[in-house]
Amino acid sequence: MFDHIRKRLTMGYVGILAVILLVFGVVVVISFHRQVTIQQDKVLDQKVKGLVNGSLSGTDTSAILNDPDSYGWVIITPDGHTLKQNPTAASLGLPARQLAKVSLHEGEMVSAPIGGLQGKVRVASSPAVLQSGTLVVLQVARSPAVVQGIVDRLILVLWTVGLGALMLAAAGGFFMSRRAMRPVQEAFGRQRTFIADASHELKTPLTLIRADAEVLSRGLDDSDEDNRELVDDLLGETDRMNAILSDLLLLARLDAEKVSVSREPFDLALVLSETSERFAARAVAEGKYLQVNHAGKLPARGDAERTGQILAALLDNALRFTPDGGTITVEGRSVDKRVEASVTDTGQGIPPKSLDRVFERFYRADAHSAARTRGPSGGGTGLGLAIARDLARAQGGELAAGDADNGGAAFTLTLPAGT
Repeated sequence: MFDHIRKRLTMGYVGILAVILLVFGVVVVISFHRQVTIQQDKVLDQKVKGLVNGSLSGTDTSAILNDPDSYGWVIITPDGHTLKQNPTAASLGLPARQLAKVSLHEGEMVSAPIGGLQGKVRVASSPAVLQSGTLVVLQVARSPAVVQGIVDRLILVLWTVGLGALMLAAAGGFFMSRRAMRPVQEAFGRQRTFIADASHELKTPLTLIRADAEVLSRGLDDSDEDNRELVDDLLGETDRMNAILSDLLLLARLDAEKVSVSREPFDLALVLSETSERFAARAVAEGKYLQVNHAGKLPARGDAERTGQILAALLDNALRFTPDGGTITVEGRSVDKRVEASVTDTGQGIPPKSLDRVFERFYRADAHSAARTRGPSGGGTGLGLAIARDLARAQGGELAAGDADNGGAAFTLTLPAGT
């Protein structure tokens, strides 16, 4: 139980940190991309100025651009005729004639994004006059792969750092959760030990009280009805207290994982039939019908004795909450690689607010709602269903509660299928 809590605390801590790192990474990437774009405009501005100066002085323009594979440049006339360009220009969408008209109209360098074969690129365009006196437009564009490569490297670094941070956070969170849960675990362990010791110590005086009550009962005359009724009540309450103590001892052992639960093949159909036979006489005495339905042998894997204990708790619960003349149905079936046993009744069902709490210890739906009232056999202690679910999980199975189609309650036990 505590391991499960620790895992949930650690996963919650790591999840929150992951969200924070994700948001931080997105903000950093967007901001970095924006800064790279601004820096790109500055670089393009320098490249255009160098290209203009080189053209005016008659120097080799290709030498102006120190990375001809990343940059494309073109020299065009005002009417859009290309005078000169490098091999990269066409793939970057140069010449950008519409932008050339804008730069000629403005009389200065302008920059704007255009669409090229490599995707969206940013182009800087500036008018210039050659040594021959010819008016031209010089345009420079940078390959988007360069900018994207820079951003990709940043994302890779952020991903690596973030993954490392998450791993460190998971280790730290697990360590801190263990330290945080240690006092709770120790307190729970002391409480569990106290319950087990107290239950064990109380069993001895209860046994003596019951023995004395039985001796007293045998010594009473048949005519002494008042005293006999008192003795019968004493015996009944002693049995009830003994059952509660037994349940508390079993819960303490389940929490400490000291209950012996085997996982061997057995016939679930046989356990269904035998357990139902034990409750048949009680059902008849209370005026209720008990039906058992299964399609022959149901190979299951688990503990046959513990499974019978689970079914006994479910049948006891169903009989207590089923009105006179009602029906309790026990069914067994095979589903995929698992087998199921269900117990349904024709009572008033489980209130929606109690459906998620029926397996809590000491919780009784009849104590919180009139929907499931006590039957003639009296109310339960609120431990039977909690023990039943723990026993089911100890076998690698599960016990679920719900509402039946007829409006009653339905409990389904699921176990691994046997061979």
